[in-house]
Amino acid sequence: MGFAACGLDGNLRNAPQARRFVAATLGGWALPGLVPDAALVVSELVTNAVQHALGPASADHGDYPLWLGLFLHTDDVVCAVTDPSSRPPCPREAPDCALGGRGLALVGALSESWSWSLTPPRGKTVWAALSRKSSFN
Repeated sequence: MGFAACGLDGNLRNAPQARRFVAATLGGWALPGLVPDAALVVSELVTNAVQHALGPASADHGDYPLWLGLFLHTDDVVCAVTDPSSRPPCPREAPDCALGGRGLALVGALSESWSWSLTPPRGKTVWAALSRKSSFN
């Protein structure tokens, strides 16, 4: 089993940074086939956290208000993003012409399951599990 984490400063450039972290970590775990789906899932989770969970009060959460964790299990890899907001993620229906609003739908389509939980003393963690069986090693 394995674990890797990185702190994110809450900037929109965190999504490409998170994708690079996923690619490097999964490459190190010999799971290159999971990189495309995991990178997209993590990108959506991080973007949602930056856009919806951070506000002016996030400055008092230190240099890294967001944390990305990857957990390697026997059957799956869990991607988790922790942010300082206790507001639950809200999937929504996006009109066909909308440029955004499909992040959690993408997460749901690419993962075996996803959910969230409160993370004491404050904030939440949103996670998605991707099956290792779908990896083309």
